[in-house]
Amino acid sequence: MAVEDQVSVWQRVPRPLRGWVLPLALLAIWWAARAFGWSDSPLLVSPAAVWHRAVDQVGSGALWQALSASLWRWGWGFLIGSLAGLVVGALLGASRWAERLIGPSFHTLKQISLFAWIPMLSMWFGLGDAAKIAFVAMAAFFPVVLNTCEGIRSVPREFIEVARVYRFGLGQLLVRVVAPAAAPSIFTGIQLSLIYTWLATLGAEYLMASGQGIGNTLIDGREHFLMDLVLFGVVVVGLVGFVINAVPVAIERRLLAWRDRTVARY
Repeated sequence: MAVEDQVSVWQRVPRPLRGWVLPLALLAIWWAARAFGWSDSPLLVSPAAVWHRAVDQVGSGALWQALSASLWRWGWGFLIGSLAGLVVGALLGASRWAERLIGPSFHTLKQISLFAWIPMLSMWFGLGDAAKIAFVAMAAFFPVVLNTCEGIRSVPREFIEVARVYRFGLGQLLVRVVAPAAAPSIFTGIQLSLIYTWLATLGAEYLMASGQGIGNTLIDGREHFLMDLVLFGVVVVGLVGFVINAVPVAIERRLLAWRDRTVARY
């Protein structure tokens, strides 16, 4: 089949359904592996077993308790870390004085693995929600700082000179020139921080195993060798991550509709 024919076949698939092709294919292979006896390993349970586990988790309320606890930590950690990141990133991007004062310390701290902070955070805050939120906030902080700083520094000098010609004040300069020009980079940092904070939430729950959460659900499945519970937790984590990624992308497309995002045709 020629490339043009393959593209034509792909275009006949409704656009909202194109993203479901690969997951449905993997689900079909998974079902066939159990239905036709390709694998009898206890590590590969059937999709039906995972579905029954999902019904049980939803019906008992265990899913909502675990998910609400994880989302609460994720939301507060993201809010604290991203707001602090916007302030520090704006300072580093707009002020040479701040770059000389804060920059060396920041660029040193960002090289430290995020998980290396867990022993210190657990000693400072214990193993409760405070330590987990602090860990999640750190995951949000660094990408927002880097992308905010880069966005402000990449504002073309010509824009600043035109603003000076029109005698813009500092407020007008920031709102009408700097913010729109730096917005794509800032949105990238926020989108990355949303993803990183969700992963950090699960990591914090997994390594500081106290309380409820989706990470704790995965731990329970592992300790009791309940692969249907483990796979159910993985599916929930993936679905939540998909929503967390899709929402800011939709907002960015609406707010930055003037920007041509991609050269891809299909």
